Amino acid sequence: MAARFSPRHLGAACLAVLPLILAACSPSADDGKGRKASQVRRPILAERDAGRRPSQPVFVSLAPIPPSAAAGLDHSIDRLGRNFDGDVGIAVRDVQTGWTSDHRGLDLFPQQSVSKLWVALTAFEQVDRGTLSLDRELSLTRADLTLFHQPVRTLALRPGGYRTDARDLVVRALTQSDNSANDRMLREVGGPAAIRTTLAAKAIAGVRFGPGERPLQAKIAGLDWKADYAVGNRFYEARDALPRAARHAAFDAYTADPMDGASPLGIVDALARLKQGRLLSQRSTEEMLGIMSNTRTGANRLKGGLKPGWMLAHKTGTGQILEGEQAGYNDVGILTSPEGRSYAVAVMIGRTDRPLVQRMALMQKVVAATIDYDRALARQREEAPPAPPPSPQP
Repeated sequence: MAARFSPRHLGAACLAVLPLILAACSPSADDGKGRKASQVRRPILAERDAGRRPSQPVFVSLAPIPPSAAAGLDHSIDRLGRNFDGDVGIAVRDVQTGWTSDHRGLDLFPQQSVSKLWVALTAFEQVDRGTLSLDRELSLTRADLTLFHQPVRTLALRPGGYRTDARDLVVRALTQSDNSANDRMLREVGGPAAIRTTLAAKAIAGVRFGPGERPLQAKIAGLDWKADYAVGNRFYEARDALPRAARHAAFDAYTADPMDGASPLGIVDALARLKQGRLLSQRSTEEMLGIMSNTRTGANRLKGGLKPGWMLAHKTGTGQILEGEQAGYNDVGILTSPEGRSYAVAVMIGRTDRPLVQRMALMQKVVAATIDYDRALARQREEAPPAPPPSPQP
């Protein structure tokens, strides 16, 4: 597995086992941007982010891969990450074998709405345990509204609010990235503490979960959440009234150490295990991935790089903008080939002022590199000499 990492933004658990990583590293060279690049077979680090308590590293055994295909993927991902003029982390994992290529795969980047994955995962985990039914009737009212993208808002503002069920809210959160639907489900499953408990129980590494949409977005803007911010333009008015220095200080603090930060390697590890049925029951796995396959956001991000016959189950994330800079622009998901082979992919762009077309082009190129890797594997299998017949038994 190729690994290129910077110590910046590593969580406490990562730091606790950093000697294990360094012991495996060969001498590294500066890449010209103040970062180090190393070749290392690296453990996947499990972090209990609630309370910042380190746990034992989880080592993943990697099956042998034909070297030219793996080297090609390593080179492509490294080149794409290095050539992008911005703060970016990339990881691609072959779900079948565990082979992983990454660029800054251990660094933490703002998740933003990528974190809706963990709310849905917790909901399905509770379904599997029998403590939650997705058919449970729920309601959304004016008091449940949050900020920014919330298509359900018009329904919640009707007299009597919006009567629905938990499944509808999960679907809205994942496919439409609806903030109010997601926050309502977050409360239903037990709040941020329940999400962190699920992440720890599933040994999902390098993933933080923030305080919820309203306090998170208020904090990024330099505010403390007030209920009336969900009414009309009051949040924007309060944000615009802050001194410029206060806005920048809050924005800088968030992008430097995001409270909802996650590493590309942590995300692809979780997505690969989800696809393998190692996080949820078969029924819940199929339902969650089916919902993610119908995501409507980010049509020109990862999805824009698909070739005919390829499919994508994914989740996007998009942060606030301050004076032309955005605090997070992401897409993560599971690519599946026409033949059924799958690859977990994460492209996480941190603080950036790059034009949208450049960000989307990067994501599409990562998909193209993954498809090239899949095709190279297929060619190598076809060209491989047949295995020798077994020796006769005495």
